[in-house]
Amino acid sequence: MESMIHQAERRKRSRGLLVIGILIVLIIVAFVISMNTGFIRLSPMEVVRTLFGGGTAQQHLILFEFRLPRIVISILIGAGLAVSGCVMQGLSRNALADPGILGVNAGAGLMVMLYVSFFSSTVSGSVFLLPILALIGAGATAVLIYVLSYKKGEGLIPTRMLLVGIGVAAGISAAMIVLTLRLRPEEYQFVASWLAGRIWGTSWKFVVALLPWLIIFLPFVFYKAKVMNVLNMGDQTATGLGTSIERERLLLLAAAVGLAGACVAVSGGIGFVGLIGPHLGRRLVGPKHQILLPVSALAGALLVLVADTLGRWILQPTDIPTGVVVAVIGAPYFLYLLGKSKM
Repeated sequence: MESMIHQAERRKRSRGLLVIGILIVLIIVAFVISMNTGFIRLSPMEVVRTLFGGGTAQQHLILFEFRLPRIVISILIGAGLAVSGCVMQGLSRNALADPGILGVNAGAGLMVMLYVSFFSSTVSGSVFLLPILALIGAGATAVLIYVLSYKKGEGLIPTRMLLVGIGVAAGISAAMIVLTLRLRPEEYQFVASWLAGRIWGTSWKFVVALLPWLIIFLPFVFYKAKVMNVLNMGDQTATGLGTSIERERLLLLAAAVGLAGACVAVSGGIGFVGLIGPHLGRRLVGPKHQILLPVSALAGALLVLVADTLGRWILQPTDIPTGVVVAVIGAPYFLYLLGKSKM
């Protein structure tokens, strides 16, 4: 019996490594295609030549100053939002939990809009401040949702958490609409792009601003994978195994909010990545978080990279906001999951 369990574990591990390998290959393929996608065409050979120090000054400018930063940012925010969604689904034991649906993204966006509304300095000059402001907004929203969803004696109620999150997100969205009435035309253009989910941070300084937050929070979440497995067993079992439930939940929730807030500050209001990435990962490798978390991160990175590439390709020279493309994919999937859930 024990040998059969070990064999099953080995098969699951092998399957997980295979899925990770396939997703990495798909990301590399999408990466190459994305580098060749844009209003100014670059052939694959021109891309390779420019990457290795050749190419014209124009080709170098297009590739290294415009396309590569945007591609790297797409991968980073896709991974960050997917892992954030995976943590929220695990903590709430609700398959529909997602930073966008629960209102965390809206809270981050409200802080970004407040900054744009009341301070005259340019957004590009405050690139390192925006992730911090978004983190504060996302954190305050998460605390509000947690407090309203928590019931003494019963703990965190998943269904209530989802409904409270939707209500809080609606309220914040209404406040953001009111704030847009006092914006100048250039500020309104930025906010409208942000709300649509356009990746507006497309230079290397945005990569530098985002990367430290991912370096802090992603390893922490991966380190807590075993704790998340225990929490999924239920509060009584987790307590019996010696887990400090509320402490671990708060730490993991803080990490999830940090990831979502930092990513949203650069990416705008991109939704559904935290919903689709973990669900795809769970279907491919199962619920064990040691494998589920990296698979979710890769799936989210692939989704955002493909969506951004399609958005730049479909209506050239105009680009469709990445959030719109993701929503076209994610909204039907959300309705499908909602229909299957037992709420």
